[in-house]
Amino acid sequence: MAFPLIRVCLNCFTHVQLCVALFYAQTIIFRLKLILLHGEKKMKLLKNKKALSTVVTTLIILVVSVLLATVVTFYAINVTTTRVQEESLHLTKQHIWYNTTGAWAEAAIVIVNTGGRDVVLDKITVRGQDCPWTNIYYWRTNEEVISADLNVTTTPLAIPTNGSSFDMSGTFKYGDGAFRQADDDLTLKSGWTMVVYIKDPDSIALNDVGIPVGITIFTSNAQYYKETNIQAAQ
Repeated sequence: MAFPLIRVCLNCFTHVQLCVALFYAQTIIFRLKLILLHGEKKMKLLKNKKALSTVVTTLIILVVSVLLATVVTFYAINVTTTRVQEESLHLTKQHIWYNTTGAWAEAAIVIVNTGGRDVVLDKITVRGQDCPWTNIYYWRTNEEVISADLNVTTTPLAIPTNGSSFDMSGTFKYGDGAFRQADDDLTLKSGWTMVVYIKDPDSIALNDVGIPVGITIFTSNAQYYKETNIQAAQ
């Protein structure tokens, strides 16, 4: 009779083990489900969070970049304009004459430095041809305003035997100034005025009377052009 009882006990013990195993298995499965459900809720929460779209974000970045670039540009322009003074020459009262009797030509022009810095006149050309410095006569002033028009001289420009400067009395004298013959590049201070006469500009002949011709003033940074018709001196 003992063997059946042992067999029953063994069967009961096996059933208990199976129940315990099933209990643990169910617990583990339940926990896994909870974990999975919790993860899905997290994903849903992350997906449900409100955020800006890619297009709006890109537009914001572009607008901010443009605003920053505009601020930097205005700052650079302000620094440049306040620290760097511009060069500016005003050309006026330009003339080119041809004397039919003496067969010689003459040009004249007024140069006013209206810029904020001094300039150096590197070259002067008439009709595209360089004028030698020895053929250029000039007078500078910072006290007088050249209001009267320039006139042609009665005789060709020349250097007197007693010096390197002279007065053009009776023709185009301004104040007590003396016209001098140039020998190299000319300087013109800011706010100053220079009257320039040019002897025998190249390529001017009798048949050119009435034709428009340009006078060009060259500096180290720019060139200034003025056009006039060739006039008959007599």
